[in-house]
Amino acid sequence: MTRYAFDADRAALVATWATGRGDLAQTVATLPPQVTTDQATDLASNLTTLSRFQWRTYTHPASAAGDPDVPNSEAWRRAEERRNFKEVEAGLRNPHLPTDEGLLVSYSGVVESAHRIGRTLHDIDHAALLETVAAEVRTEQEAIESAERGDLSGRARQAVELSRPDVSPAQVHAADALLRNDPLGSIELFTELDPASASVAAAHWLYAAAEVAGEAANVATTDVVAEADDIEALQVETPTLVLERLAAGETPTEVVLDLIAEAMAVHEGRVPAPWSLVARVADIEAQAHRFGVDADTREAMLTSFRISRLDPARPALDLLEDLLDGIRGCLLLYAAHTEHDDAETESRFAEDVRLEADADPEDLL
Repeated sequence: MTRYAFDADRAALVATWATGRGDLAQTVATLPPQVTTDQATDLASNLTTLSRFQWRTYTHPASAAGDPDVPNSEAWRRAEERRNFKEVEAGLRNPHLPTDEGLLVSYSGVVESAHRIGRTLHDIDHAALLETVAAEVRTEQEAIESAERGDLSGRARQAVELSRPDVSPAQVHAADALLRNDPLGSIELFTELDPASASVAAAHWLYAAAEVAGEAANVATTDVVAEADDIEALQVETPTLVLERLAAGETPTEVVLDLIAEAMAVHEGRVPAPWSLVARVADIEAQAHRFGVDADTREAMLTSFRISRLDPARPALDLLEDLLDGIRGCLLLYAAHTEHDDAETESRFAEDVRLEADADPEDLL
């Protein structure tokens, strides 16, 4: 989301947003002299809150929650909040004001945030500032609409740091092109594309890389990353899980969106698929019993158990990092079982992986 701040030295309202390479800042307005510090910070705080609620409609699309036509369902509420974008300008210009009967408060985070901004602007009573803030809010909404279309140019670039249980086919194909150029990944995967879409392409290329490395080392595709971990420390659990699910017939999109949705649910304090979690804990107990480990080891095994396999605060980026680490592990195993110098090994590996990826192009999505 875009964060807003009051620069007291310049009496300016400033907007900042992430780009994947650091934050950018832009002066929204130089505030008129009559604006107090409290009014300025209220304006900045409420603009930040509005941005947070609006970007939530991007990270929590109705399409990821079921049928939006079912009244009062989660999908319906998400779709309704997205439709509330069109109510924002009215809230800025004609906010709900306190009366003798109290203050009307909206159930919608988007609408209520707009009215709070509008009340602050009403107190300031400066027509030019109202127009400037209205234009700024439209700019923010246009950035979200652009991100929804898969265009992450301009302010929409902040979507590269957001997690979303949905993907843009255009972004997936753009990530695929970047990985075709360099199967080990490049910085543009993190700075130009939304991480969920990039992860779908990375999962496809991880499977191709594991097939190549597994053939060279005579190791099962699903065991490649674990085997490479003996050469150099790697992220093993998530890439291996992705390989196992792809080998079982799931698509990269299905696997990636499921893992991201799981982590997002945990971030919101919910327990996704509780019976699945019970089964995973039971599996740990069974392993401890099978190998006859002592009580301390068993406790350590249970302590290391994670409800979410990904970092709940940044699941899509965490997944993308893990998948690229898995591809690097495939190269390590490939290099250990081929007789080439380092430069030639990486070049041959990349070419072999491209050939393998091209063998199943329909698996990309």
